[in-house]
Amino acid sequence: MSRLYLLRHAAAAWPQPGMKDFDRPLEPAGVTDARRVGKAMKQRHFLPDRTLCSTAVRARQTWGEISSGIEVETDSATFSDELYHSDIGTYSDLITESAGDGSLLVIGHNPMLEDVALALSGESEPDARRALRAGFAACGLAVIDFDGPIHSARPDKGFLKLFLRPQDLCGS
Repeated sequence: MSRLYLLRHAAAAWPQPGMKDFDRPLEPAGVTDARRVGKAMKQRHFLPDRTLCSTAVRARQTWGEISSGIEVETDSATFSDELYHSDIGTYSDLITESAGDGSLLVIGHNPMLEDVALALSGESEPDARRALRAGFAACGLAVIDFDGPIHSARPDKGFLKLFLRPQDLCGS
């Protein structure tokens, strides 16, 4: 069995005049959410073997908080420009090429993460499917299990085990 974690970056600040979307930092609530999700991942033993992260500032900052929560080095991630500006096909290719045999955490952007999560998860926990269909919240985490390695993942072959949103972690 293998596991794919799909994490949308935390809430970002509105761009300042002249600021590129790519350079938008996390807002303070986004930093707090990322810290809480990282701690929740550690508590639930959601510990990826590999991490693939968008190079956008808000995604890198999200990874910084998550990596602290799960107690791994921030520089252990692989960063990809393609996660910032790609379609579902490229996301899927990056996932299967980066996964190896273990678990993979992908930190990226919507709508691609939501599209990938829905495409890969054929079956799911009912509450997880309902939460995901309500929208892939900022700093939301989809946990998808596969019978085989992720590098051979195909549409509808994963099982959506959980969709965790920061608001689900009140008091964490």
